[in-house]
Amino acid sequence: MFYPESQVRVWLYNRPTDMRKSYDGLSALVRNKLEEDPLSGQLFVFINRKQTQCKVLYFDRSGYCIWSKRLEQGQFHAHAGEAHKKRLEWTDLKLILEGIDTRSVQQYKRYKHQQSGYTTEA
Repeated sequence: MFYPESQVRVWLYNRPTDMRKSYDGLSALVRNKLEEDPLSGQLFVFINRKQTQCKVLYFDRSGYCIWSKRLEQGQFHAHAGEAHKKRLEWTDLKLILEGIDTRSVQQYKRYKHQQSGYTTEA
């Protein structure tokens, strides 16, 4: 399923995860460790100790889905610091999945349209 980039939230779990976990195990991690609702439709990213495997758990309208990726060479470069979870932008997730180290990427401030609370009348 395609997600609109601006509407989906992405959370990175910053602890090594056993990649043998599937739907129930990962949703339990979301509920207990990340303290988020796994049924919310948000994306939850898990990476193993060697940083060679990644799983993304989300819930669509009919059930849980898991995206999984295993690298043949290299590692995923996700740096969340000391926190158990880190909020990622959709772009950050795409960079991590492509193998780009997000610490070396320089991000510039962009204009973001603020929604106003008024309407214009003719």
